[in-house]
Amino acid sequence: MNLKQLEAFVKVARERNFSKAAKDLFLTQPTVSAHIASLEKELNVRLFVRNTKEVELSEDGKKLFYYAQQMVELEKQIEVEFDKSRKESSSLIKIAASTVPSQYLLPEVLACFGQLYPQIRLKVMETDSRRVAEQVAENQVDIGFTGTVIEKRECTYLPFYEDELVLIAPNKEKYREYARQKRRLEWIKQENLILREEGSGTRTEAEKKLKKMGLHSQDLHIKASIENTETIKRLVRGGVGISILSKLAVKDKLMSGEIISIPLEKEGGKRKIHLVYNKNFRLSNPAKNFIQIVKKVYAKEICLRTSE
Repeated sequence: MNLKQLEAFVKVARERNFSKAAKDLFLTQPTVSAHIASLEKELNVRLFVRNTKEVELSEDGKKLFYYAQQMVELEKQIEVEFDKSRKESSSLIKIAASTVPSQYLLPEVLACFGQLYPQIRLKVMETDSRRVAEQVAENQVDIGFTGTVIEKRECTYLPFYEDELVLIAPNKEKYREYARQKRRLEWIKQENLILREEGSGTRTEAEKKLKKMGLHSQDLHIKASIENTETIKRLVRGGVGISILSKLAVKDKLMSGEIISIPLEKEGGKRKIHLVYNKNFRLSNPAKNFIQIVKKVYAKEICLRTSE
């Protein structure tokens, strides 16, 4: 028995709903269910009476709730008591973000957060998705943003925005004809392909999409791997090759007609942009507030759901 289990138990008891409790605790519903199951196994009792809409405390659950809520409240009092000594360090939120979320999604969040919490300082570092996950796992940053899921046992991923990868090509008749015909993308094998660098979430997701279409790396002519998205767009515009990038990143060039986009086959280019944090370290209150702002800003896109 531990405080995390008791905290989950108290939250479920108050909300009478596992999914609501999980959302408030920044956990997945399976994780909350596992906490409750561990308590029930250890105490050899059933803590909740479950039905289709909500759960209610059993008689044994009511007994545990009496003590558990006191322990949870005591934990909060301890946190408040020591909060003053942590105040200086917790007034800074360190964020690592990959290119697309850093350049196209975070600015709106940062502006909103800055208005609501002007006393909190923010440090944002831009790198690729792989390095973001590493920094989160090593507790070098509080929060990360990635364009793909990099499997690390310390990381919890929260998808918050649905992005789309598109195939971009020079605005030439050959490619316009490909787009009109909606033909299979086998012709990519004969083209120079310019991709983001290894470790980039866009690169990882692009390769996944191509593989689903039966196009493997060994079948493609990868002309260059480039970190800078603007450079890739200029090369495509100049006829050096084609590429796969986030629609957010190429919107300006598409609107100006300098390049064109061609939809990807099958499931298309849909992908999730994720917020990621280290589940083994308690988030500071400012970091929790930051996550809530992300949630509110992009609520119309996709609700935050956890994936561990």
